[in-house]
Amino acid sequence: MSTTEPEQEMEAHHGAGHGSRSAAATAEPQSSEGKQLPQLLKKNVTRLPFLGHALSLKSKPVELLMEGRRQFGDMFALNLAGQMTAVFSGPRANEAFFRASDEQFSAREAYQMMVPVFGKGVVYDSPPEIMDEQLGFVYPALRDSRMRTYCNYFDEECERYFASWGREGTADIYTTTNELTVFIASRCLLGRDFRDNMSAHFAKLYHDLQGGINLIAFFAPGLPIPAFRKRDKARAEIVRLCSQITADRRRTGAVEEDFIQTLMSARYKKQDRPLTDDEITGLILALLFGGQHTSAVMTAWANIELLRHPHLRAPLIEEQDQVMAGKKLMTMEDIRAMHKLERLLIETERMHPPLIMLMRKVMRDFHFDDYVVPKGWMAMVSPALSHRVPEVFKDPDKFDPDRFAPPRDERKQATYTLIGFGGGKHRCIGMAFAYLQIRAIMSYMLRNFELEMVSRDPAPDYSGFVVGPEQPCLVRYRRRSPLQVSVPGSRDAHSAAAAASSPA
Repeated sequence: MSTTEPEQEMEAHHGAGHGSRSAAATAEPQSSEGKQLPQLLKKNVTRLPFLGHALSLKSKPVELLMEGRRQFGDMFALNLAGQMTAVFSGPRANEAFFRASDEQFSAREAYQMMVPVFGKGVVYDSPPEIMDEQLGFVYPALRDSRMRTYCNYFDEECERYFASWGREGTADIYTTTNELTVFIASRCLLGRDFRDNMSAHFAKLYHDLQGGINLIAFFAPGLPIPAFRKRDKARAEIVRLCSQITADRRRTGAVEEDFIQTLMSARYKKQDRPLTDDEITGLILALLFGGQHTSAVMTAWANIELLRHPHLRAPLIEEQDQVMAGKKLMTMEDIRAMHKLERLLIETERMHPPLIMLMRKVMRDFHFDDYVVPKGWMAMVSPALSHRVPEVFKDPDKFDPDRFAPPRDERKQATYTLIGFGGGKHRCIGMAFAYLQIRAIMSYMLRNFELEMVSRDPAPDYSGFVVGPEQPCLVRYRRRSPLQVSVPGSRDAHSAAAAASSPA
């Protein structure tokens, strides 16, 4: 979920993108004299001219976008089933995109496909002033003090989930991360009673809800197709579950310190009314999407990349053993001390951004260098494209976590280089929680399991807007012994070694 939060920008120099020009982007419309429309990519147009690049964007999006940048640099145009779309790429163009005002680039108009998911009257179906109030209801769940509390639940939920795994066996890693992150996000953000009443049924409902976010939804979210019927049925059931919890609390007078309670207690200032159950459910879903789908995708890809690059595992295990040193539960400080793990995950975000593209509706003519993007067009940035700009990221197709280690840290070459969670004022509000959750899950799995890929090496699944690995994505797991997770040289390690060598 991309929502408003204060900008988090690093000081850096500009001009690192291919095709960069000396002129800066301008926020205000200017004379169109000497300006031209972004150049239309001629390749990858289907035999059905009215579809333009739509099918290619669905099947081979990275290849399509890379070709556009190779030909035209920082800006080019696609025809998506008659909808002309300007593609911004590279640090300078990304900055122009993210710095544009809401009066110029509208996220609300671009993401009407999310209205059937979140519901009427919330997020992308609410006027700006109401959306601002709703965001104010969300922020308390993501404060640092709350995040520290969430750390108490990470290992608890991992233990609870992985209790069903034996000493060894097989599992689908993407199904695993999807289910686990739903449970964790629900426990942390929505409270114990919501989590305790959950089952695999909720994970299935949530999966059906996610399945309604695809390329077709971008153009026609109301079509009576199976994916959208499942989406609508799933949302109705989730509304029922949430309404049951709020009704029980109102009946019993129970008060909990969780996000549901925050929303139940909230009131709109201008309208002087509480939130409806449907609005509460919509904001719950918005927060879950902000903290869950990115977490599930990145955790799955991080495990897959470790299987592709087994030499990376030993340094991560060493770091885990040093940081945790026999501890049972992680703290915020422990998680933040896992620097090698953090670099692995940043590189995972670079190579496998959960969202291929971020869209805006152009509300008035927008000028960038020699181009004008007309009102009525769509504007797009692609993390998958911008994260592979060779002028910023050396050898961009190589998975290399050390590219983010000091002093090399390639992020510092320019602003807006990593945009997997958006950028500027529309940076994903759930980013901090997502990264905290991912690091906690990866830490638990590194400490407790060894994995081996069973299925063929998975390719990205571009059928939805959230790009995970193609399924089945089967791994063979084996639990690590207590000896393996002890810190070398520690008393625990010596004791375990002595016990292992002693006669029975």
